[in-house]
Amino acid sequence: MSNRIYIHPLPVRIWHWTNAAGFVFLILTGLQIRYRDLVGLASFETAVRLHNMVGFALMASYLVWLLFYLTSDKIKNYHPELSPMKFYADAIKQAIYYGYGIFRGKPNPHHTTAYTKFNPMQKLTYDLIMLLLVPIQFLSGLLLWDVQRFSGAVATLGGVRTVDTIHMLLFIFFASFLPVHAYLATLGHTPGAHFKAMFTGYEEELDHAERM
Repeated sequence: MSNRIYIHPLPVRIWHWTNAAGFVFLILTGLQIRYRDLVGLASFETAVRLHNMVGFALMASYLVWLLFYLTSDKIKNYHPELSPMKFYADAIKQAIYYGYGIFRGKPNPHHTTAYTKFNPMQKLTYDLIMLLLVPIQFLSGLLLWDVQRFSGAVATLGGVRTVDTIHMLLFIFFASFLPVHAYLATLGHTPGAHFKAMFTGYEEELDHAERM
């Protein structure tokens, strides 16, 4: 038997898929801009224009996401445990499960609820990405969009080359993160369970007997 738990509200599901599509689009247009002689998806001018348009759309989408979580009780999904020792102990258990237990058929130590849909490792990862790396990427992209207008901020950060390097390194990180994220999404009780949940909103949590 399994229990169906509603953990992905409709606004989160809409944001997730539009954000995923947007990031893929930014990666493709970014490759066209950076390697104009090697990639032939669009003209350089078209790639720049589309990259900027989608970038601004994702900035707006991010603000909607942030507002939703700050004004709803779903922000609890991102809260670490009040006890640091317990939180990091649970994170270690989760790491052992991903690195060893899952290959031995061991049960997942994390059990999903509406307010704990992320295990400790996911909380650490998503807090880092959503609250630090994504804003930095957006900021660096905004500065590169109009270097003259933001010349003071660009100079403060070390010049165009520094800002561009930050933007490029984060581009590489996000391009690498997407396939890793997709792989980890296959680690539910079936390979498609987590994908299905991001369309329906419902996650299936197996009972104790089925997890053994």
